[in-house]
Amino acid sequence: MELSQGAYTIQGINVLDLAQQFGTPLYVYDGEKIAQQIKTLRNAFSDTEIRVKYAAKALTNISILKLIRKHGAGVEVVSLGEAHIAMKAGFTPSEIVFTPSGVDFSEIEQAVDLGLAINIDNLSTLHKFGDKYKNTYPCGLRINPHIMAGGNYKISTGHSNSKFGISIYQFPQIMEIVQKHGVQVKGLHIHTGSEIAETDVFIKMADILFGMAADFPNLSFIDFGSGFKVAYKEGDMVTNIYDLGLKLSKAFNDFCYRYGRKLEMWIEPGKYIVSESGTFLVKANIVKPTPSVTFVGVNSGLNHLIRPMMYDAYHHIVNVSNPTGSQKIYTIVGYICETDTFGSDRKLHEVREGDVLALKNAGAYCFSMSSNYNSRLRPAEVLIVNKEAKLIRERETIDDLLKLQIEVDV
Repeated sequence: MELSQGAYTIQGINVLDLAQQFGTPLYVYDGEKIAQQIKTLRNAFSDTEIRVKYAAKALTNISILKLIRKHGAGVEVVSLGEAHIAMKAGFTPSEIVFTPSGVDFSEIEQAVDLGLAINIDNLSTLHKFGDKYKNTYPCGLRINPHIMAGGNYKISTGHSNSKFGISIYQFPQIMEIVQKHGVQVKGLHIHTGSEIAETDVFIKMADILFGMAADFPNLSFIDFGSGFKVAYKEGDMVTNIYDLGLKLSKAFNDFCYRYGRKLEMWIEPGKYIVSESGTFLVKANIVKPTPSVTFVGVNSGLNHLIRPMMYDAYHHIVNVSNPTGSQKIYTIVGYICETDTFGSDRKLHEVREGDVLALKNAGAYCFSMSSNYNSRLRPAEVLIVNKEAKLIRERETIDDLLKLQIEVDV
């Protein structure tokens, strides 16, 4: 979203027109930005055999997945539901990597039946997998490197107290199971969290995987996960993708030379691909001055965008209805019966009741984490491609809220 000739636009379309046409609250995604992010990744890692596997949990809308596939990326899923949506979007099983956490073994069996690539993240599942499939179906191993990294503890997944991955200190047990059952280990996977800006963290992760790889002679890929950091506000440190691509590609190519043959490098960006494409439009229901704070109450809440409440995440907020008005300090809050603050003490152009506000960087982990809390309805979604706004999810109705409930005599 950019300010052009006094109006906020996406691909030249005034966002106020989108609010008028589709109503609010409304998620809007810029397809050009998604395509550009994938292109940037490919350019940054052009020195190696890169496979981009989009982390679908960031945003699972089927039309978004179709767009991502169109631009040459595969997909990483964490549930069978995401896998089925990905296949509905046109991904073949070989393009889908399934990396669940703590699931029942029946989900692994279903993933095998579907033909997905599978990363296993615990010794119990690895033992069951080896016992059932032996050397008949390949898998990858998700390793916990005991590295603390990421923008928030809740999204740091590679430290010693994390539930994710098999600890590097359990490597002897891994090898015992693999050798006992003849498991085909085709890949090593690592993912230490989200919002990692430092290239050195990724190089450290790579060194750990490279050190383990010698014990697995039949690898076809090394999966570095993601966690690439994007800017949520001016001055934020971000991942230097070109620096990372240059240094990680060199380290990977050097490893492949030592390993004796060329492998594929996999990365699993989610937020990096879709975050900046998203804009969330809400309407100011009330402007409520108090002796200490002026609140703006909007027609949304933590049921639609929970990141600020769950992760203390920052989303830049703009009054798109009054882009040149005098500036005042506001606290923007939702309509949920909880403290659901989108932003405290924000300087906005004067907000009037009925104005449309835009929350930026609303593409990743926003709609995908939405709910019906307080029996509120989830919003519509719109994708802009080739300067055309297309509705990609209808706004929920009361009938949607009730359709799975069963009314019994009591």
